[in-house]
Amino acid sequence: MPTTTFLRVHGKTSRTPNRPFEKERMDAEMKLVGEYGLKNKREIWRVQLALAKIRKASRVLLTLDDKDARRIFEGASIIRRLTRMGVLPEDRATLDYVLALKAADFLERRLQTQVFKLGLAKSIHHARVLIKQRHIRVGKQVVDVPQFMVRCDSQKHIDFSLSSPFGGGRPGRVKRKAAAAKAGGGGAAADAEEEENDDWRELALAVVRSRGGLLGGGWSAARWCNATQHDRPL
Repeated sequence: MPTTTFLRVHGKTSRTPNRPFEKERMDAEMKLVGEYGLKNKREIWRVQLALAKIRKASRVLLTLDDKDARRIFEGASIIRRLTRMGVLPEDRATLDYVLALKAADFLERRLQTQVFKLGLAKSIHHARVLIKQRHIRVGKQVVDVPQFMVRCDSQKHIDFSLSSPFGGGRPGRVKRKAAAAKAGGGGAAADAEEEENDDWRELALAVVRSRGGLLGGGWSAARWCNATQHDRPL
């Protein structure tokens, strides 16, 4: 069978384990998933692949002479990058300590972990929900990627988005509806909702009539009207 690997225009972002059912590794991965609120194990494998590439480059540089130009230039670049990300402490800024890094060191710098540790979320899972629902910003930019790597100079700029209800923005739909009902507009709101339901029933009946009075699957017009009430756009 011909291979199609030459059609791939991007590299792999993760690498599956060689032994997929090794108990010790599976237990360690499940512990990381629960501790850092990860979606799946692929997020761990992605970090492990990035760490493996960094460690491989460091091992190659350590085989060179201390005064070698490549080791000086590329080694300083790796250390500077890891230090800026907060993965490598400044008092351990050497290639020897790069080999001692673990996947948990990178997981600590994820935006999801930082949001939880800053007290913006009640739990690590709540932090992921806030990020995915675009409540969190880094500086002026709203970030909805939980695995976003936070640099040391950006850590102090993590806060709620200005458009978020938690950051002083417009209240949410449920809170606005409760405020309207408390202000005495509950009757008008109920009338408007009932009028909208009538419009949807008329639309359903029109669709049924246009199709000869029958819908697929033996659905009657009344049943279709009731079902469409749950699929209305908000």
